[in-house]
Amino acid sequence: MKSETMKKITEEYKQYIQEHQEESSESGKAIKEYLDHSTAAYNGLVVHTLHIPKIFTEKEIEYFRWIVKTTYGILTKVTREYINNPAYRKFFPFSKELEELILVPNLYDSVLPIARFDIFFHEDDWSFKFCEINTDGTSAMNEDYVLNQALALDNAHQEMLKKYEFTTFELYDSWVESLMNLYQTYEKKVENPYVVITDFMDHCCVNEFKEFAARFEKAGYQVEICNIRDMKYENGVLYSASGHPIDVIYRRAVTCDIMAHYDEIRPFIQAVKDQNVCVIGSVCTQIPHNKWLFKMLREKATMEFLTEEERQFVEEHIPYTNLMDSRFCRMDEILDEKDRWIIKPLDSYASRGVFAGVDYDDGEWEDIVHRHWNKNYIYQEYYHPYRTDNICFRDKEPQFESYTNMTGLYVYNGEFAGIYSRLSTGGIISSQYNERAVATLVVKEDEK
Repeated sequence: MKSETMKKITEEYKQYIQEHQEESSESGKAIKEYLDHSTAAYNGLVVHTLHIPKIFTEKEIEYFRWIVKTTYGILTKVTREYINNPAYRKFFPFSKELEELILVPNLYDSVLPIARFDIFFHEDDWSFKFCEINTDGTSAMNEDYVLNQALALDNAHQEMLKKYEFTTFELYDSWVESLMNLYQTYEKKVENPYVVITDFMDHCCVNEFKEFAARFEKAGYQVEICNIRDMKYENGVLYSASGHPIDVIYRRAVTCDIMAHYDEIRPFIQAVKDQNVCVIGSVCTQIPHNKWLFKMLREKATMEFLTEEERQFVEEHIPYTNLMDSRFCRMDEILDEKDRWIIKPLDSYASRGVFAGVDYDDGEWEDIVHRHWNKNYIYQEYYHPYRTDNICFRDKEPQFESYTNMTGLYVYNGEFAGIYSRLSTGGIISSQYNERAVATLVVKEDEK
């Protein structure tokens, strides 16, 4: 049975804020000041938040666990089919170089160590559609942590604590434990592994890496944050920037960046090909990460090896997706039903280059489609997200507005681990333009 508690408590937050406007405004300013000087502020960017956190009950959490379990099972099947079936590989648009890396055995018991499944969840009827699958670049654990800390300054939340008992998700230590448990299944494991967290350091959140490094150290491991460009490979050993042999890598460098800078990171590439370093996750995670996945899930070649329950899940929750290319569609299909579609780069992240028809007039939409036609863009069924009222005290004239909601389900080695909640006033939720993030709480249904 679906809970009405979420809506009830959210309305209580709103009513309290409206009845205590001056106090709430001061509270909002204090939160802004806190966030601007927190680890969520980096390179001139800072997470923007709203005054009402996202509330779920255990009923929703159990439902999310089912979504994660079902989705993870499907993605694992698809990945293993790609690895084991040359005929199935031909359906994917991967280069020879990328396919070669995908097929390198990772020597541990998972093809998808970490992910975040971003869904549009309708809180009234529990219907939902997927937005995208994030794999190795999965991030924002730090934002969630900091936003939860900031609730100590939220006047409305402090009032709700008098009536309700809330819990939060722990996303740092739980990932360290999950990663190291997975490493224990690695065929070449060593007793005290040296851990490296790696990415292209010119466009990542180093503060998040620092927090993860602190948690690895707390768990008793030596750890280093290392630019993937600065590794060396000699005599079958991959070395970090500090010159230390690397045993296990927590890879945050997304695959599209790896392929774009392939020649700059030859030591890393060769160590992977030689199977001389444990990389969590290995490059096979690109199969679920790439947006071609949504097209492939609906194809006969995939449906044939799914169960009846899994096929129904795909049909109900995976939006129709195709390549915006003259080989697959007609342009007028996309132009004539503007509000039906959203277009996205085939392989990108952080909402870069994403356009929803609902955000543009006919002329603007025609220009956008023309500019991206036959340029590795997908067009996808647009799902109108669930909307809730909230208020942003960063605005010049703060007022309650209707925000679209996105629910990001963190997945650590197949298990539901937590939630990242984002909102927007627009048709898409973009970290570049209009994204707002809020703390996520789980409430006990029984009041204090």
